[in-house]
Amino acid sequence: MIVDLTSSNRPTLKRALITGVRGFTGAYVRDELRRAGYEVHGTVARTGVNGLEENEHLLDITSVHDCRRVIGLVKPTHIVHLAAISFVAHDDALDMYRVNVLGTLNLLQACIDVGCHPQKILIASSANVYGNAAGVVDESMPPAPVNHYAASKLAMEHLAKTWADRLAIVITRPFNYTGRGQESRFLVPKIVSHFTQGRPFIELGNLDVARDFSDVRMVASAYRALLESPAAGEIVNVCSEQPHTLHEVVDLVREASGHDLEIRVNRAFVRDNEVKVLVGSATKLRQMAPTVQPIDFADTIRWMVQRPDKR
Repeated sequence: MIVDLTSSNRPTLKRALITGVRGFTGAYVRDELRRAGYEVHGTVARTGVNGLEENEHLLDITSVHDCRRVIGLVKPTHIVHLAAISFVAHDDALDMYRVNVLGTLNLLQACIDVGCHPQKILIASSANVYGNAAGVVDESMPPAPVNHYAASKLAMEHLAKTWADRLAIVITRPFNYTGRGQESRFLVPKIVSHFTQGRPFIELGNLDVARDFSDVRMVASAYRALLESPAAGEIVNVCSEQPHTLHEVVDLVREASGHDLEIRVNRAFVRDNEVKVLVGSATKLRQMAPTVQPIDFADTIRWMVQRPDKR
């Protein structure tokens, strides 16, 4: 038997680098890409690390020198940039801009500096850039950020676009999404944890506001599909197009958990001009990633309730 080992017949190596690989989203994207045959590398912030796993790399993303080191070492064919400060109420605004804006620019600069031109770089922004937009929001809606987190993401988007003539970049604007392993400071895990722990009551804000919630597994699938699509120089919403009020979310968790508790409305959690309904348009996502399948939110809730602290 003769095996042709010429370069034209060798399988193409797909080597992905995920920044923020240990974060909530990063862990799911890592699993998604591994299943798709990628050699997956990930970056971990230098603070609070207890040992590295295989193909993990320490990275201070605020240092362009450190970014050059990691990019030069891994030589990724694909990059998923998730490393960010993603909690809206983070108490250090300067840190948010340093990581979310300058960190992204450092990563892109490092690619150019070491001569690495990945087939695709996916950069996660946020639907928070739309601000208090109401109704169904598509990518043509003018951004109007109302907090530092959203402003840092929009600034990052604008500056990342200046690299579009040198690097194949796609920017995602995910709406709310959740799943097992998300911290309980976020809304849906907070609700799930109160029910699964048998708490007597929970304090929430306006129960009538409706938001677009997706499953993190769908988001990971969308990210892989966009990595492998011809899309470049594009901004894409990642969303379910299905709004759910907090009343509905609570009812789903109550049914899945078999527990009931008292709902207390805390006025401190209610904003004066709260947007009643915010839902994303996924038309562009369907066009660019037609294989991505939505996951019914009731299924997401049942999955989270079964083992809320495990992936």
